[in-house]
Amino acid sequence: MKPGRRRALAAQRVALLSDSHGMVLPALLDRLVGIDLVVHAGDVGGRAVLRALRKHGALCAVAGNNDTPAQWPAGESSICQALPEALRIELTGGSLVVIHGHQFPSVASRHARLRAAFPDARCIVYGHSHRRCIDDDVLPWVVNPGASGRARAYEGAGGFVLAVSAAAWRIDAL
Repeated sequence: MKPGRRRALAAQRVALLSDSHGMVLPALLDRLVGIDLVVHAGDVGGRAVLRALRKHGALCAVAGNNDTPAQWPAGESSICQALPEALRIELTGGSLVVIHGHQFPSVASRHARLRAAFPDARCIVYGHSHRRCIDDDVLPWVVNPGASGRARAYEGAGGFVLAVSAAAWRIDAL
């Protein structure tokens, strides 16, 4: 699987979100102040989510297993179908790969398989499970920001901020 490419060299603060399923909670949107780039790892759920996120910075989003014309609002199928399966975003200090994760169905081996698929990334962001995790013991890091909407937001709606610099990358709660 070869992800599409997007350059975002100026980004220093990157919001990592996933699994909004048609709605990002307003309180979460309020926390996007000062973000340079918003990254959504799939299951967006509609144009309204993309519009709301785009107000807070540049936006990159990929398709999740629920991003199908049948599951999006009527008249939005062309937007839904334009979402790529995966993206590689070049940032200062390395590349960020974004994929929904349903392509790697085995939970037990998902992180290992993501690392094998994208070994030259610095960080891989995925969604699908709605469970937040930061697996940064080895490179590439594998990160799931959890759900950004109401659907199965196990730890509450949220996400992460990836702070990027030439010297280091850091992940904080959003």
